[in-house]
Amino acid sequence: MTFQELGISDPILRAIDDMGFASPMPIQEAVIPQLLAENGDLVGLAQTGTGKTGAYGIPLIQNIDTDAAYTQAVVVCPTRELCLQIAGDMTDFSKYVANIHILPVYGGASIERQIHALQKGVHIIIATPGRLIDLWKRGAAKLDRVRRIVLDEADEMLNMGFAEDIGQIFEAIPKEHTTLLFSATMSKEIEKIARQYLNNAKEVVIGSRNEGAEKVNHEFYLVHASDKYVALKRIVDYYPRIYAIIFCRTRIETQEVADKLIQDGYNAEPLHGDLSQAQRDLTMTKFRRHNTQLLVATDVAARGLDVDDLTHVINYGLPEDIENYIHRSGRTGRAGKKGTSISVIHLREQGKIKKIEKEIGKKFVRKTLPEPKDICAKQLFNAIDTLERTNVDEEAIEPFLPEVFHKLDWLDKEDIIKRFVTIEFGRFLQYYANAPHIEEPKGGKSSDGDKTRGSKKKQNKRNGTAEAGYVRYFIPLGKKDKLYPRELLGLLNKCSKRPIEVGRIDLMGNFAFFEVPEEQAAMLEDAVDGIIVNGRRIFIERANAKDHTAESDNWDDKGFKKRKRKSQGHRTENAGKAKHKPFHKKR
Repeated sequence: MTFQELGISDPILRAIDDMGFASPMPIQEAVIPQLLAENGDLVGLAQTGTGKTGAYGIPLIQNIDTDAAYTQAVVVCPTRELCLQIAGDMTDFSKYVANIHILPVYGGASIERQIHALQKGVHIIIATPGRLIDLWKRGAAKLDRVRRIVLDEADEMLNMGFAEDIGQIFEAIPKEHTTLLFSATMSKEIEKIARQYLNNAKEVVIGSRNEGAEKVNHEFYLVHASDKYVALKRIVDYYPRIYAIIFCRTRIETQEVADKLIQDGYNAEPLHGDLSQAQRDLTMTKFRRHNTQLLVATDVAARGLDVDDLTHVINYGLPEDIENYIHRSGRTGRAGKKGTSISVIHLREQGKIKKIEKEIGKKFVRKTLPEPKDICAKQLFNAIDTLERTNVDEEAIEPFLPEVFHKLDWLDKEDIIKRFVTIEFGRFLQYYANAPHIEEPKGGKSSDGDKTRGSKKKQNKRNGTAEAGYVRYFIPLGKKDKLYPRELLGLLNKCSKRPIEVGRIDLMGNFAFFEVPEEQAAMLEDAVDGIIVNGRRIFIERANAKDHTAESDNWDDKGFKKRKRKSQGHRTENAGKAKHKPFHKKR
């Protein structure tokens, strides 16, 4: 099918031709005819980078009454970066449509300029939720005549906590309107939004619900927590032409990994919430232009990020939510190209692999880290390939060649080749000459899913001891304090200057147990020595294995041992508080 067969007008067809698109993508082919006919609400499910902007943007433009100088359509998206990208694409599509006005509005830019632009009359507003509400409350954004609203990357907006803002936006627009919701995943929250704000919506699914990008391979490397960074280096070195995003859990971890990569000579940049908007814009510009090879980012900072030609996505540990993994992996393998999602994990994270496989309907391949000799061979052949593919501008260099030939006259061909290899390849040879062997953790599930450590793990959970290589801790906060895995990770990493890996977490009502690698125990204890949580001083203590037998049975919700009857008579004994080995200083 062609764009013309979809019923698109001639001015937009001219613009599409200028943009170089030969035929519509599946989501465009399925959605554009419906939206041009204005056939009610619609939910579109497809991965980012599959042409969703064109799917809803082209009909929005074509259905605008350009003689009416008021806002007729609104596109709401989660981030400034995506807002600008959508506005850019829609401006390109409307290149030959006379008198149409499209405006992006977002936080971090001058609100006065945006108000001034809105006062001139705007047909389509592309906006982040917070800035749109601000402009509406100031009376600058007139939403009372909006006929169509688009929620783009709706799952991302919900993940970022914009549910309340979305509700306010729907209150500001007329009841008689059409709602278009586009998302990469169909979570329970998205279904709730669809039920609340859409009426008899048609659902268009490209691929299947909640699956990852079709042409993405999923791989994982199992390593000890202390070996994650050296494993990352080996993976990056094994792919000389890698162009990737490396995802980390926290801002601190993101900055630390980026700093290490830069220090080790890699072309890397960090992207996280502690950077100013100007810094983030500069970082993204450099990455989009391929001036930066590796972008180290948090999930929040990378939301709405749309970059073409990514070869890899690397998960420096798996995210807490499966939806975040789907979004991460969906950033590669776009536009019919193949991509690879690589996860560097330790034993504690291996259980998540099966859950993700079930959700995306694809199997992960367990890989073995490449050996130093294989990495060196890859890098060497890449340097040779680069040399062979280099185009020589003889006219430009001709004036300098006599001096160069004279200077190198004493070297024969073999000497020049040796020196070239040393310059281009010496860093890898030096690093890997005495590179230590990275030992894979023993046990765990093999790539075919066989369990080899399940019984030991269950035994450890029963007797309250930590897994080998980990230290177990007690914290007097639990579910009643709204402490869950994500909140615990945030609390620990907020206190620590370096990211802390957390293994198994056992949550009770008023207290919890968690484990960290032995090599990080001292750092944890220094970081959380008497922290303040909601005005309360909290001490995190080492758990004594002798007092943690059958934890869930022997401990009550308040952190006290349950009373137990003596073997003689019926008297009971209060075992008192848990006996922990405190590490905090006396005050």
